[in-house]
Amino acid sequence: MKDKMIQERMLAVQAVPHDFVQEWIAYTSDRAGTFDIWLYRPQDGFTFQLTKGLGAEFSVPYWSPDSRRVAFIGIGNAVYLIDTVTFRAARIDQIEPYTLLDWSPDSKFLAYVKNGRIVIYDTFSHNSNSLPEPGANDVQWFPSGTELLFAAPDSTGNTQLYRIRTDGTDRRQITQNTEGPLHDARLSPDGAFALYTFPGSSISIISTVDLATGTIYTLEGGPLAKNYFPAWSPDSRTIAYSATDYKAPNYYSLIQVDSRTGQQQKTLAASDCFATPVSWSPEGSRIAYLSGCTDAGRATQLWIADIRAPMPVNVLSGGQITALQWSPRVRVPKSIYTNSVYRVSFPYPSDWRPVSEVRYEGPGGFFQVSAISADNRIAEVCSSEAFHPLRPYGSSPQIVMTTIQKQEACFIFPSADQPAEMNKQAALIVRYPRPVQIGGMFYNYFILWADVNHIRQIGGRLSFH
Repeated sequence: MKDKMIQERMLAVQAVPHDFVQEWIAYTSDRAGTFDIWLYRPQDGFTFQLTKGLGAEFSVPYWSPDSRRVAFIGIGNAVYLIDTVTFRAARIDQIEPYTLLDWSPDSKFLAYVKNGRIVIYDTFSHNSNSLPEPGANDVQWFPSGTELLFAAPDSTGNTQLYRIRTDGTDRRQITQNTEGPLHDARLSPDGAFALYTFPGSSISIISTVDLATGTIYTLEGGPLAKNYFPAWSPDSRTIAYSATDYKAPNYYSLIQVDSRTGQQQKTLAASDCFATPVSWSPEGSRIAYLSGCTDAGRATQLWIADIRAPMPVNVLSGGQITALQWSPRVRVPKSIYTNSVYRVSFPYPSDWRPVSEVRYEGPGGFFQVSAISADNRIAEVCSSEAFHPLRPYGSSPQIVMTTIQKQEACFIFPSADQPAEMNKQAALIVRYPRPVQIGGMFYNYFILWADVNHIRQIGGRLSFH
């Protein structure tokens, strides 16, 4: 049957105010054959591949505070920025694997260390400046966005924590450490405390320092003094970490939490891996970690434990998983669009207004809905839309196959030469669970058009009636 598309007056459309909460867990996995960055949505278990051919086994994803982009070190030791809306990737530098990457509070700058210098990279203009700091590592932004924390050796070779303004002035030493090297320095989200581990990897103890007073607190840690991957809770009051333990004949790890001054240790779960990275949910009530380690010590499962009622849940299995990070929570005022003719609902920004029953527009974006009648496979339907003779998506649009509500689907993203009058239009095509009758015809596919900056947030929450 020849493809047919409809755009007709809707008989029942509702817009209900609603706060839309968006959160993801980014993780590094080889579940598709090679290591890349994937996204998992805890709300409904939806997962998809964010990068293709850019990741490496050592890649660690770092979310921007606005949850829009992920930075990581990938293939060829290159630093990549991937936009989670458009999937566009930018390669910005080449540095040592496992170098910490840290976003500025406004999601504009990325700070990291390269060749004895602290690099401050503007991810919008792609300009950078650097501050000479031999031996520096673990550079991070203070919440003010005007200062940085970093670790570096002093004149005696002992590692100290320092703070410095982004213009290189007002450099101050924070600690007076005489115990040798410090590792894993991490600034608390509120900028009041820092944590670090010492003295090495075989013995790894977690301490915190009150940046206002210099007071040091040492956490009890696990039974073998092998405490790894410490991570601050969003409210800066608690630290989660992986504590290695041994029960013949195997090592395993305990997922533990403690207050930033110690004395409140609690075990939430156990992983069968020697150690596992941990990551807090944005509201601070859950912790994600890895388990399912093979004989080679590689994790194959992602678990989530709730600190209020520890009943760990295995939410993802398959392939090797080497790193994870929960996104910040972005709460966006949303309304819910419900259309009883097309039998769909989805969220959209609450300040958008209807132009017609099938199209809404507002500051920075729009959406429009329709349906397609076609007997073709979804790949053919997507290709037909993407490469329409009038080139509404430009000469080389990108088609990303996915699933929405367990149905075959595809996103269509425009190329750089898309006509300006299309207003950055992208599309989502989803196979209906059952053909929908509208008028005297049956339609197999739903199609949503929206600007490229909103298509994935809107389409990812699409539900059928």
